[in-house]
Amino acid sequence: MGKNLIQQKRGKGTPTYRAPSFRYYGDARYKPIKEGQVVKLKIVDLIHSSGHSAPLVELRSDNGLELLTVAVEGLRVGDYITFGYSDEIKQGNILPLSKIPEGTIISNIEANPGDGGKLVRAAGSFARVVMKMNDKVVVQLPSKKEKIFDGKCLATIGTIAGYGKAEKPFLKAGRKYYYMKARNKLYPRVHATSMNAVDHPFGGTSSAHKGKPTIAPKNAPPGRKVGKIRPKRVGRKKR
Repeated sequence: MGKNLIQQKRGKGTPTYRAPSFRYYGDARYKPIKEGQVVKLKIVDLIHSSGHSAPLVELRSDNGLELLTVAVEGLRVGDYITFGYSDEIKQGNILPLSKIPEGTIISNIEANPGDGGKLVRAAGSFARVVMKMNDKVVVQLPSKKEKIFDGKCLATIGTIAGYGKAEKPFLKAGRKYYYMKARNKLYPRVHATSMNAVDHPFGGTSSAHKGKPTIAPKNAPPGRKVGKIRPKRVGRKKR
């Protein structure tokens, strides 16, 4: 009798694979803002959250508005930034893409107006405004691909703080284990062909090369549909 695959165990939602979100400081998202409105915010604190690779910044205005978002390089406690439809291009300011000049370095971009920021949020990452077309803005993402955004989407001026974090070596497996556990990531990753036959359809036999096909059969039942699911092409991609 076989076992559930690791993907099936994780999808079931047991405590073993549940993200420890009670340890996270909060949801780092922009708040909705009316068109034409500008709010001046003071940086109250810079925070470490185990659920984020970059530090978070806690912002507060004189009229009681509080905002938690991802910090960019160059921010200090006590500094002021603007949030809204401002024309000031300054490190840390949050404004719509339509107000940002071409060539500006930005981060923490909304995919759709009002979603709070979805893209370019990892430590050290940044994007660049390439072109404006009527009410649309073309942005070059860290992958060098260009994406068209609505001009009302909010973004932060500057590069996300924590650059070089990915370059620091873990040195030992235990440190990597706790790093992955803080975000509920699967670690260590084991190749399916290295597993036993009861653990995965590709497992079994004592040889190093199992030789199992990685394309799942069309009529395979749940649990057997692993590997390449209806791939458009197979093999190495020729340049």
